[in-house]
This record gives sequence, C-alpha cells and structure tokens, in this order.
Amino acid sequence: MQKDYYQILGVERKASKEEIKKAFHKLAHKYHPDKKGGDEERFKEVNEAYQVLSNEKKRSEYDTYGQVFNDGSGQQQGASGFHGFDPSQFGDFDFSNAGGFGDIFSEIFNGGRGGAQGRRGSDISIEITVSFSESIFGTTRKVLITKRALCDTCKGDGEKPGTKRKKCDTCNGQGKVRETKKSFIGVFTSVRECNSCMGSGTIPEEKCSTCKGQGILRKQEEIAIHVPAGIENGEMIRLSGMGEAVLRGVSGDLYVKISVLPHQTLKREGNNLTMNLDIKLTEALLGGERSIDTLDGKIDLKIPEGVNTGEILRLKGKGVPQGNNNQRGDLLVKIKVVLPHKLSKKARGIVEDLKGEGM
Repeated sequence: MQKDYYQILGVERKASKEEIKKAFHKLAHKYHPDKKGGDEERFKEVNEAYQVLSNEKKRSEYDTYGQVFNDGSGQQQGASGFHGFDPSQFGDFDFSNAGGFGDIFSEIFNGGRGGAQGRRGSDISIEITVSFSESIFGTTRKVLITKRALCDTCKGDGEKPGTKRKKCDTCNGQGKVRETKKSFIGVFTSVRECNSCMGSGTIPEEKCSTCKGQGILRKQEEIAIHVPAGIENGEMIRLSGMGEAVLRGVSGDLYVKISVLPHQTLKREGNNLTMNLDIKLTEALLGGERSIDTLDGKIDLKIPEGVNTGEILRLKGKGVPQGNNNQRGDLLVKIKVVLPHKLSKKARGIVEDLKGEGM
C-alpha cells in the first residue's frame, strides 16, 4: 500500500520546507521510541516521510511518480541499537535550533569512534624550488620544519623518566568516561575516550619537565627530501609519517610540492628535452659542426648538408631519465636557418652566381 508522506507529517502538499521541518521536529519528539509513550513504527514512518519531502529532488519524484523510486543506496536497514533508527538519514535536517539535538547525535554516532586507534596527526604541506637540471637528474634537499613532535625526553609518555604511572582519577582507570545528555527527544548516554589519560587509563605520577607532561611539543626538525630524477613541475612528494605527531596515534604525512625553475634554452616534452638552434645559411647549405650546451655539458652536434628550418636533429640518450632502468629520452634540436638582412657586394655576387646555377 502506497504511503502518503504529506499525511504522515500532517502537512499540505504545497507546504514549505520550513513547515515540513517543523512538523518533523514535533512528531520526532512525540514518537521517539526511547521516550515514554513513544511509538517505534510511527517514528520510523515519520523519519522516512521527512527524508523524502525535505529533499527537493526526491520530493519532486514523489509528487510525480508516487512511492515508486529509491535513493540509489538500496539500504533500508537502520543503525543497530536504536530500534531501526538510521542516523545517516538525518543528513538533510538542520539541527541549529534543535536544542542540542545535533550535538547529541554528532557525539552518539560520530564521537567515540576510533579513539587512540583512529587518532592521526595533521598533514604538512611545503613547497621547494629546484633547478631545471636538478629536476632532470634528481637531488636531495634538507629543509627545516617546525612541527608538533614527540618529546625526546619522555618519548611521548608525558612522564618524567624513571617514574611510575598511576590510575587515572577521571576515568578510574577505565580509559573511557560516560556522559549523559538530555534533549527534547529524551536522554542519551554516550561513552567517549578520557581526555585526562587519552584512553590509557593511567597518568604519570610525575610529569616530564621538558614537555610539561604533554608528551608533544613544537620543535624544529631537519628533514632530507629526496627529489627523484625526472620529476616534473608541480608534482608532489609524499613522506609518510613525517607530518604532525599526535599522542598514541599515527603521525600525519609531509607533502612536498616541487617547483622547477625554467632553463634558458631547454624545455621538457615528456621524456625528451627540446631546444632551438639558429644556424647560418652557409651551415645549412654545406653542413658542419656546432658545439651546443646541454645538461651533460658541451656536445658537438653534426649539422647535415641541406638542412632546413623546422627540421629536428636528435641526440639519443640526452633527455630525461626513465624510471630505474638507466634509460633516458632524447635531446631534440630544432633548426632555424637565419638569413642575412643585408648582403655585401661580394656576397650578392655569389648569390647571383648561385641563382644562375638554378639554386
């Protein structure tokens, strides 16, 4: 039997989003199963109706096709332990004026998960600049970073070396504390990690004097960053565990963005390097040899007879390193024949003779 979601919430079909929200708020309070006189089935029905009518796309589909559609998830089962109530379905509800409703559900369904096992420090992002040559052949850079790190004296325990630990008074050694919160839909009890002992159940009898018992302090650390050969401008290097430290958890990562300075004559195209070379007309006609500057030093380039503007001369193995197989791309030299703007009397005569030869 098809349900009338408007009737379930007690609103008209032209009801505004605010009116729908207000009706849901009232009925959720009335039928919540954990409340005295609550009705589990009615509560689930009210929740289902609200999830459709509070979403513009779903409401439009419902108004057009009735109940013959789904949200694509295929999930109908609610969260265990809450009588079929699915907290994920409250994603569209605005809890800002719900008198603690949002905070309670946030703590119940999100808080308390993970604990020390899921604790992770923040990531750090930096940028370093390398020369064009360093990006091709690789390099190592040492950088100074100020970050949260484990105390060297107590190794993150927060206790003075040589002293013992005692039971935490806050949680009575349990590592967790129980909190009870009241809301308009009832009373909720949640369990969270103890902030005093960070879930360990014990605290130091005497605190570390270096970090004042915190286990963590800010300090400068020199880190060597290996920049691999062939890295490109804008690429990121990830150093796992080199970010911010956190007590009884995993340190974040360090992300290094590489900025490559441009070269005066060379450019990169994949694994190849390219450059332009201007040659004289006589070199183009007769051929010859030119000494060119490359990342491998000066190299003699043979210019064949009759070379033309736009032709490319290839120097194999003088490009970008490819992985760890010791192979490299090529250096591509693009030729441009530069013609003189003005000829001497003698040069003009020679050209006239060439013209007579049909050239």
